[in-house]
Amino acid sequence: MRRLLLFLCLAPLAHAKPFPIAVQLDWVAEPEHGGFYQAQAKGFFAAEGLDVTLIPGGPNAFVMPKVATNQAQIGQADSTNTLLQQAEGLPVVQFAAVFQDDPSGLLASAESNVRTFADLEGKTVVARPEWAFLTYLREKLGVNFNLVPTNFSISGFLTGQEHIQQGYYIAEPYHITKAGGPAPRFLSTWEADFRAYAVLITNRRFAREHPEKLKAFVRAYLRGWQDYLQGDPAPAHALMKEANANNTDEFMRASRQLILDGELVTGRGQGAENIGRLDAARYAKQIEQLEELNILKRGKVTVETAFTTAFLPE
Repeated sequence: MRRLLLFLCLAPLAHAKPFPIAVQLDWVAEPEHGGFYQAQAKGFFAAEGLDVTLIPGGPNAFVMPKVATNQAQIGQADSTNTLLQQAEGLPVVQFAAVFQDDPSGLLASAESNVRTFADLEGKTVVARPEWAFLTYLREKLGVNFNLVPTNFSISGFLTGQEHIQQGYYIAEPYHITKAGGPAPRFLSTWEADFRAYAVLITNRRFAREHPEKLKAFVRAYLRGWQDYLQGDPAPAHALMKEANANNTDEFMRASRQLILDGELVTGRGQGAENIGRLDAARYAKQIEQLEELNILKRGKVTVETAFTTAFLPE
């Protein structure tokens, strides 16, 4: 009788429905999302009792509004823009790192004489107007330049003329050279002491109501990144090709290698135990920089309200 009662108690758990989580990516499926797709392909999310849907992004992904309104429970974003949106009252919180340094910087064509940020004086830069780093260049580094909003095309690098554009160094340079253009130079934001994370965000209500599900998600996600970087990336690449027909095996191998070489996921000089980690001192500096630039009102966001490590493994 006791065995029967025990069986009846455990039976519902054995057939428990996987918990659904939608993830809004910031861009189309590429190796920058390797942790997600490896965890999906290898069944790491499923092993945690999660039914994860990965939603590819693009220029109009609207990651933060979708996460804030629970159209997606998790999203990928950059820490700086997230801080600015948090200051506007968006109820999101940053809870894990994707990249320890956001690989978005400035690409300068081979025809350009731009080799340092100071060389941007008087130049034309193609970028997202809301990118906080542009204000940092003007106000902190004292560089004056003309701004043209980006249309996300690489065609400017193929004209044989000077071209300077915001981009990910783990993606656009490959496509530029593949299209017949010379490799551009890359000026990283961290070289200018402006260090943003690429992060995962969730809405505060979801974090409050489903902490164990978020912990389970993070365990699978971190496992996915480690497996993608240290093991065979083929499972993730197969799913990425299904999600983004423009992916080629050559591009995905090249982009993954740049992520490895740059130690973007672990952090330079760090090991696998640093995957996903967020640092309070880094956030304090980011907030201070944005406040000094007068694009973040003082006191609107604090280190304590910006991010949490509650869902990361101890």
